[in-house]
Amino acid sequence: MPRKGYQEQLEQLREDILYMGEVVLDQLRTGLDALDHKDEDLAWRVIEGDHEVNELYLQLEKQCIDLLALQQPVAGDLRFITASFKIITDLERIGDLATNLGDYTLEASQDMFPEVDIQTIGDGVAEMAERSMDAYADKNTDACYAIATQDDTIDEQCETASELVARDLIRRDGPGPEPEVERIMEDVNRLLMTIRDLERVGDHAVNIAARTLYMIESDDDLLY
Repeated sequence: MPRKGYQEQLEQLREDILYMGEVVLDQLRTGLDALDHKDEDLAWRVIEGDHEVNELYLQLEKQCIDLLALQQPVAGDLRFITASFKIITDLERIGDLATNLGDYTLEASQDMFPEVDIQTIGDGVAEMAERSMDAYADKNTDACYAIATQDDTIDEQCETASELVARDLIRRDGPGPEPEVERIMEDVNRLLMTIRDLERVGDHAVNIAARTLYMIESDDDLLY
């Protein structure tokens, strides 16, 4: 295959990954909106949209494998393809976590812990995911480090939110009737899983930044 065709394939891969990033970010934002407004229609849109994310992942996985097998890339091209392969995996997992938000919306009965600011955490991790894809698109190494630093703030917010839930439970007067206890525990578990999932979105954003940094400069400083 002519070299021009090979370079076109690399550019197509890049564009397709950026498109997948847009789809996943839309899923994440929609999942957060569904959770915030208790909107079941938005929740179902996120849940049903996960199929597109999975299809994109499989298509891009094949593109990466074909380029590795047929072109035998080296140096920068090899780093680009292998980093891209890892990045689509992180995007697919962010898509799964967004789908979880849709599920939590359908399961939620009421806000038991209004003092827990889920939307601020959600906005933070969505921003991280968006900035990580911008760093990939622009080959911006400074942005990669900034995203890793922002993750420390998200981790602190998630820890504080989990502690608020625990403290609220401790302050409650007695266990109450069994059905009430069961309902409270369901809400507690759902909220804690939401916090955990948002924290994981942040971790995947850092992974994307780390792979981008490696792709650009062969620097594994952020890989873990």
